Amino acid sequence: MRAQYIHLKSQAIALRKSGKTYNEMIHTLKQAVPKSTLSTWCSSVVFAPKYQEKIDKAMIANAHKGRALALATNKIKREKYLKGVYDRVSHLGLVFKNKEVAQIALAVLYLGEGSKTKSSVTFGNSDPAIIALFLRLLRYCYKIDEDKFRCTLQCRADQNIKELEKFWSGITGIQLNKFYKARVDARTIGKTSKKPYYKGVCRIDYFSADLFNELMKIIEVINKVGI
Repeated sequence: MRAQYIHLKSQAIALRKSGKTYNEMIHTLKQAVPKSTLSTWCSSVVFAPKYQEKIDKAMIANAHKGRALALATNKIKREKYLKGVYDRVSHLGLVFKNKEVAQIALAVLYLGEGSKTKSSVTFGNSDPAIIALFLRLLRYCYKIDEDKFRCTLQCRADQNIKELEKFWSGITGIQLNKFYKARVDARTIGKTSKKPYYKGVCRIDYFSADLFNELMKIIEVINKVGI
């Protein structure tokens, strides 16, 4: 056994000196020798320049593969984790079928993103999902007069306003003839956007003082709750 070990080690060292990678050595030796053992055996091997270049390239390639595998593994773990979180809270969606609960959610959303200084409902955001949620809750909780809606876009100078209006009209369900003239940020003139998917800020105005006051009172009531 001792002689076999010495012979195997000598073969491994000779293969390493010839520029073989550890995977190539294992394949040639036809032995399941751990890479850690091969590394120990070959720690004193000095490569000729032509072999060193090959080894360096192999190490870089393996490092890239290792990073790609780690990223893929982490992605799977995160997707599994997020699915677990979703499953844990998915029942909350049913709560919104209660209009009073939906009203509270609407008021809290408005508290964060809506204007509190006007006598009408004014809500703005750059995230299409937030705008869509606000309008979905508003239309679910109240009998809405669609003619009272107006939209104003706040965008960059290098953006296509017509395309933005079509995009936000699709998100909001508000007709294009109810869009006010877009407001272009003068600070962006002559500058190229670094965020190609940015669609500007969409501001929704719903002209109803009564609805505005009701949302404010819901917020007031919530603030008085002793939690």
